Amino acid sequence: MNTQNDRLFLITGATGNTGDTTVRLLLQQGHRVRAFVHRSDARSESLSAAGAEIVVGDLLDFHAVSSAMRGVTGAYFCYPINPGLLDATVIFAQAASEAGVKAVVNMSQISARREANSDAARQHWLGERLLDRTAMQTTHLRPTFFAEWLTWYWNYRGDEGVLRLPLGNGRHAPIAGKDQSYVIAAILENPEPHDRQIYPLHGPVEMDYYAIASAISQTLGIPVRYEPLDVATFAQGLNAKGFPSHLVQHLSNVAVDYQNGIFAGTNNFVEVIGNRTPMTVEDYVNANKEAFTKDGPYAITSAPVHALPI
Repeated sequence: MNTQNDRLFLITGATGNTGDTTVRLLLQQGHRVRAFVHRSDARSESLSAAGAEIVVGDLLDFHAVSSAMRGVTGAYFCYPINPGLLDATVIFAQAASEAGVKAVVNMSQISARREANSDAARQHWLGERLLDRTAMQTTHLRPTFFAEWLTWYWNYRGDEGVLRLPLGNGRHAPIAGKDQSYVIAAILENPEPHDRQIYPLHGPVEMDYYAIASAISQTLGIPVRYEPLDVATFAQGLNAKGFPSHLVQHLSNVAVDYQNGIFAGTNNFVEVIGNRTPMTVEDYVNANKEAFTKDGPYAITSAPVHALPI
């Protein structure tokens, strides 16, 4: 590994869909990387073996975040769809400012806007505005739905697959977390041209879920169907699986956004900024075939008899 420079990068959500590859890309470029993780496990051990410094902490713990910021040049901020986003953003911004961090890449979402009905999406918009008021060079990423959704909501029935989602005939270009990592790493290495920019991130091909199901079917060699749900039925299914109300409220409202075209579009930011050709749906399925041999964690496996209003 080339250790030509002394820059140190802090990557939060370091074992997640975007964080893991970002850590590895920066290490490969000879940078020092501090990986901020919620707990020690096999994933963090793998990052440690690759050369990252591991810090275990909570983004809602001001002292833990402040400690992790010491000596950091640039940071990646990634918070899950959980309560506490605005508190975590304030903590992150204050700790980074005190430590003299020069740049931050913020993982937002494409539905982030002032008038969003999703609490989480509106909080992302507010978090963006807060970070823009710091002295740091700040870049916001707003991805469409991740390609990982295809496994998260996958219902495997042995001889066929089903995607049961409340997305109607809406369209988007699924983008893999790994592809986004190339954009994140590139901006952290050279943040100045991207200061105060907002980048929507899309995959290469815009599709509706009928076309997505067909692409998965052709790749796996089994029948795959998209079964549209109404939003209330989808919410009831998630509630029945025990998912938190904050997440269910978010997913229910962005489903409406999706049907209204908020998640649609394509662009070439992954190629231009990340210097990477993004994966198609077929590429993603081929790279993750094992995940399609079982139900995903969010899979609605059957329609509830009575859908309750949300």
